[in-house]
This record gives sequence, structure tokens and C-alpha cells, in this order.
Amino acid sequence: MKIAIYSRGGESVNMEDLRHFISELALARISTIIYEPFFRNVIPLLGEEGTYGTFHDSNDLDDSFDCIISLGGDGTLLDTVTLVRDKNIPVLGINFGRLGFLASIGKDNLSAAVQALVNRTYVTDQRTLIHLDANIPLFGETPYALNEFAIHKRDTSSMIKIHTYLNGEFLNTYWSDGLIVSTPTGSTGYSLSCNGPVVFPDSGSFVITPVAPHNLNVRPIIVPDNNIISFEVEGRADDFICTLDSRKEIVDKDVQLAVHKESFSIRLVRLNENNFLQTLREKLAWGFDRRNP
Repeated sequence: MKIAIYSRGGESVNMEDLRHFISELALARISTIIYEPFFRNVIPLLGEEGTYGTFHDSNDLDDSFDCIISLGGDGTLLDTVTLVRDKNIPVLGINFGRLGFLASIGKDNLSAAVQALVNRTYVTDQRTLIHLDANIPLFGETPYALNEFAIHKRDTSSMIKIHTYLNGEFLNTYWSDGLIVSTPTGSTGYSLSCNGPVVFPDSGSFVITPVAPHNLNVRPIIVPDNNIISFEVEGRADDFICTLDSRKEIVDKDVQLAVHKESFSIRLVRLNENNFLQTLREKLAWGFDRRNP
């Protein structure tokens, strides 16, 4: 078996947890290729436990890899998605961060995760991506996102008007600080914090959620993901912020933007017992009465 490991490193990765994980992979005789900038930081930790190859970018990944492991939080996993692109390599998220909706496998399940890889007893879920089209080049070779696309006003500028269309037909003008179009996966992210609904990952939909709307009767709306959603932006400022997950570009208000379902999807690895309902109950504390510990 051959896997790749990606991590931002830093404080999100505990060195003892990492040492334990690397040891588990070595004992299972899994061929491990590590992201080169991260590898430089952990060479002293790895010692003489094995010989590890490195990779630098997406071009170094191919179908010889059985899996790519993200070590960190959800932000790290979103980075990993930009490396995988359309290569169909499953992504396994180990949560060395905080909440971990996407990187849902905890540090206490490292051994179980390794054994699931070796025995191929894991489950993969297909996750929809959202693709951005624009009349100027934006976001380089990765104009897609796993969680959401968002339009947002800059800093302290006044609110913006976002004219929104579904397949060319006018939907609404949002007077707001911004607008989010999330995938089902992203419904538990930025959209949720703006009162958007939680949507099951396989629901085949997008969620359009305004950010601080001026009109209080404007609410999030769920639309089928076979729609092309396009936008025209007005505002007193000359530009605004356009984001795909944690990546952003400053865009002139005259730029034409549209989003639709990406032509490929991402495969997220989970252990058999870790399904979406369990993640919701655990991360959002559903079903727990804190008055009776």
C-alpha cells in the first residue's frame, strides 16, 4: 500500500501524536510519501524509523497512491482537496485540530485508522464540489471548492447588492455583507454560522445563504445542484472579496461570476462507525443535556 501525507504542520500537530502515527504506518509496512515542506520540519522526529519519499505538489500524485492523509483540522483537509484535484485519490482526515467536521477521525483512533487502511475496511463517501467560472482567470488551476463559494464586501465598506440568477432567471437581489453558495458538505461550515440549514452530503443540492442581509425576510434557500448560479455585484466600493473555501481573490465589481457543480467529486474516507449522523451528534452536541452531566 502507498499513501501520501499532507499537513500544514505548526501547533495543530502534536509531535507525540505524530510520532505514534508514523510508527503505526511503519509497523503496517505502508509506503509513506510526505509533503516536502512538512517533511523538512519533522525529519528530526522521524529519525531512523524508515525511508520516506516526498512530494511537492499535485503533479507528484497519481493513481499509484491508495490514499492521501490530511493531518490537522478541516482547513488542512481543504488544502488537501486542492492537491488531489480530479485524480480520484481518497482523502482521509485525521483531526489534529479543533472541531473537525471533515477531518472526523480523532487522535485516539490512529491505530484503528491504520488497520482500516491495511485491511481496506474503510468507507469512501463521494462529495460534490462547486466550480467557479469567471470572465477573467481566478484561482489558478483550482477554481473549485469542497465547502463553499462566497462573495463578501471588503473590510469596513458599506453593504453590497448581489443580483442572483438561476439558469439565467432572476432569483433575488441580496442587500447584504455577502452571499454564500455552499455544497452539502459546506452546509456545516460558514453557511451554518449564518443560519443556513444542515444538508445531508448526498442531497444533490446547493445552499444559498446571505451574510447579514439588510432585509430580514430574506432567508437561506436550497436549490438543486444542476443549476448554474450567476451573479452581478453593485456597491460603493470598486471591488469585493471572492472566496473558494479558505482561498480568496480581490475582484472588480464588473467581473462576471457563475458557479455550478464541478465535473468531478472528492472521495472522503471514514471508518465504518463514523457516519454523518454520528458526526452531527458529536460535533454539535445534539441529544446531550448539559444540565445533567
